[in-house]
Amino acid sequence: MIDRSLIRALAISATLVASALLAGCDGEDASLAANAKANQPVSPKLIAAMTEKDMDLQSPILIRLFKQEAEVEVWKQDRSGKFAVLKTYPICRWSGDLGPKVREGDRQAPEGFYAISPAQMNPQSAYYLSFNTGYPNAYDKALGHTGSQLMVHGDCSSRGCYAMTDEQIAEIYSLGRESFFGGQKSFQFQAYPFRMTPINMAKHRNNPNMAFWKMIKEGYDHFEVTRQEPKVDFCEKKYVFDAAKPPGATRDLMFDAAAKCPAYVIPDDVADAVRQKQEADQAETAKLIAKGTPVAKLNTGIDGGMNLIFAARVPGGNTGLSEGGDGQALALSGFSKAPGTIPSTVNPPRMPGSDDAAVAAAAAPAAVAAPAPAAAPAPTTRVASAPSAASEVSSGRSRNFLSAPLLERVLEMTCLPLI
Repeated sequence: MIDRSLIRALAISATLVASALLAGCDGEDASLAANAKANQPVSPKLIAAMTEKDMDLQSPILIRLFKQEAEVEVWKQDRSGKFAVLKTYPICRWSGDLGPKVREGDRQAPEGFYAISPAQMNPQSAYYLSFNTGYPNAYDKALGHTGSQLMVHGDCSSRGCYAMTDEQIAEIYSLGRESFFGGQKSFQFQAYPFRMTPINMAKHRNNPNMAFWKMIKEGYDHFEVTRQEPKVDFCEKKYVFDAAKPPGATRDLMFDAAAKCPAYVIPDDVADAVRQKQEADQAETAKLIAKGTPVAKLNTGIDGGMNLIFAARVPGGNTGLSEGGDGQALALSGFSKAPGTIPSTVNPPRMPGSDDAAVAAAAAPAAVAAPAPAAAPAPTTRVASAPSAASEVSSGRSRNFLSAPLLERVLEMTCLPLI
């Protein structure tokens, strides 16, 4: 008898190749099977980590991202059915400020909950490999938020995106690909301004985005207490997590982000655990505020952040709005091995009034921290991805033929740094 997982994998593969062929009308090569970058097998180290943590190669994944900490966590379902952290990746670069994306051209990287399907995986990215975050979701659209093509990609360059090294995005891409072949229809991408801890809530208590952050913290807390992917719905222009039909209800719940919420309940065990966590968090936050925890500065003029491990290796490097960029910490981080290649064109966060020309001149020599990932000589792993037609254009294309406003929009859509 043919294994059912193999049948699912073949069905998904056929669907993706068909989508790729349809998307290939713009002249791009739609032959995914020949794309060595997207076809790299999961690394032996990650396989060993999965074995140690009782995880299967093709079990579901979930990704959490934190701007302030400049970290991406890849979680994977173990054989108990719960999610556990497989690996944490430092972010090379993110742009904008803490807070959600509101409009196209605001340089903001999205915050919230998004679903990543195989069609959002881009093996032909101009930035090595990428996946589309899915912004705007139904909540964003209900509020009239605009923007498109917001990616997580390689090349360490960001303008409204989250940028990793090529080596990092290759690993993350391979994990997503394998989860799709295991039957996962989409993986959840949770993007936060910071870890939703009492100390961070206290520090940012005066931020105008606090109401939004408290709303998405609800989903953060659901995941923290259950270690299960929270079910996400939208109504009345807000997020709803783990909604279920009330007792005795016969009709399925129907949600509309801009409409009134239907009658729903949250399972008692989940609701009780979340309530206990939130009461403890709120009590601790109140204590920290009473002790005089300093309030984080607003409107600093700093554009985004960079993990300490990368900032230590970039001429004029700065962690920006991310943590840990002062004094000895930055110097000591230079002794740690960087998780991938740092391009010479990397554009670190700038402090207000900094001399960009001087920093650019200092960064002229290539700052390579590790060899680039080698392309697989012969594909050994199936590809679960489909190119996003014309979603990312190569650096420099049409730069001299666009008006300033249009250039601003194109640069955001392609996540290019403004040079």
